[in-house]
Amino acid sequence: MNSQKFTFLTVSQFIHHHLLWFLISAYVLAAIFPAVGLWIRNTTFGDVSLFQAQIHISLLLLLLATLMFNAGLGVKTSHLKSLAQKTGMLFAGLTANLAIPMLYIFSITLVMRLWYEPDEAQHILVGLALVAAMPIAGASTAWAQNSNGNLALSLGLVLFSTVLSPVITPVALQVFGEMASEEYERLLQDLAAYGSAGFLGLWIVLPSVLGLAVRFAVPEARLTAVMPVIKLINAVVLLLLNYSNGSMSLPQAVADRDYDFLAVTLAITTGLCFTAFASGYGLSRLFKVDQADRVSLMYGLGMNNNGTGLVLASLVLVSYPRVMVPIIFYNLVQHLVAGSIHVMSSRNGDDPTVGRA
Repeated sequence: MNSQKFTFLTVSQFIHHHLLWFLISAYVLAAIFPAVGLWIRNTTFGDVSLFQAQIHISLLLLLLATLMFNAGLGVKTSHLKSLAQKTGMLFAGLTANLAIPMLYIFSITLVMRLWYEPDEAQHILVGLALVAAMPIAGASTAWAQNSNGNLALSLGLVLFSTVLSPVITPVALQVFGEMASEEYERLLQDLAAYGSAGFLGLWIVLPSVLGLAVRFAVPEARLTAVMPVIKLINAVVLLLLNYSNGSMSLPQAVADRDYDFLAVTLAITTGLCFTAFASGYGLSRLFKVDQADRVSLMYGLGMNNNGTGLVLASLVLVSYPRVMVPIIFYNLVQHLVAGSIHVMSSRNGDDPTVGRA
């Protein structure tokens, strides 16, 4: 039993420390061998009637729910007690997390009117809108923890943005729809309708709350014993989601050899990512907080739950696979930027290994 625990811990730590390379490998595999990813995406289990509503159940949605359940399960209850002291910063962070990307995307929309291919510009807009409308990524807490940040603040940003997502996400998508051309405005409205309180509440908020409930109910010692297995499952699910959704868009992008589209998408996406991380830094300067709060704000505002965005896009925008390209790029860039911040914080004297739980 101890040897199995040691094996799970070793594999889990290996994947965690090399997660970015595993993500890159998943996307490369999706580009050259998409068959399994498409099978994952197309596997459904039919509809279930619940409270007079038809709920579609698919393997993709179950994987997403597993990811969110594990995120709730990974929250340490001891860190939640200090959140009451951070309400002002939490509110400012959640507001900036929505407002700053909106301003950036609006300015990009104006600039991209000069792009020679209008449809490509609209694909980028819709992809960025999905990134901006998603709640803060649970992975931001892991980066904050590794960089010796304020984990309570990081967890608060993730939890509140997730709980508020059934309200915020549809509204944000409607706002982004006003920036799009007529056809793509309808697409964003469809996304807003699909990503309503029902969808986000069922597949995002409910699994997160259930994970938290289990965290409160089960003794800490038992959870600590199984946590290596949970973390391993979480990493595998994350990679499967990204591989499956990448299988929808990357093969076509590679086959088309549309390198200018890929280049401009990467540049714009990177710009949004840097702007989001920079807004966290600016907010920390405004509140005059210490280094621990600063890195938590930067990770929280810079990292979005792109797994949810990819699933939502793959369910609603089947005929527009290029919309997924900005989401995929953002997912990679946000981890690269997070890794760079981690290195810089370590060089500045903050030992990232201190205080790990």
